[in-house]
Amino acid sequence: MHQIDKIDVTILELLQDSGRMKRNAIAEIVGLSVPSVSERMRKLEERGVITGYHAVIAPKRFHIDITSFIRVTVDGSVNYDNFVNEVLVFPEVQEVHSITGEGSHILKVRSRNTTTLEQLLSKIQSLPGVHGTSTSIVLSTFKETRKIKPYTTELAEH
Repeated sequence: MHQIDKIDVTILELLQDSGRMKRNAIAEIVGLSVPSVSERMRKLEERGVITGYHAVIAPKRFHIDITSFIRVTVDGSVNYDNFVNEVLVFPEVQEVHSITGEGSHILKVRSRNTTTLEQLLSKIQSLPGVHGTSTSIVLSTFKETRKIKPYTTELAEH
């Protein structure tokens, strides 16, 4: 088992706040040398704790004005894998989750406008096994983040 200690947690928090933070700045904050920080980051990457570094882009700057959540009901497990594989390739679909409760999946979608959202809904509704959809359009967003609070603990196997 691999452990996450307080220094690893601090490194992870710093990188989540600023993925472009220089290693020497991180080293100064955590009180380690730059090579030690680099080694810790490499190990966190190898163990799958850090899975990538990404730019966060403002959708509205590209006239992508609609965020919506589409609850989808897929009939039976025979269509389940096909549905997931199909929606993964739609560029408007940002997240795909299998859920409990009403429906079988929920999708987070960003589209330019209601016309492009309607076109996407038509594609989704025509997929084999899709029994129905229910769409909620986001009016305002008060918090949106991928940031998580890491804890010092043993890492779960992935």
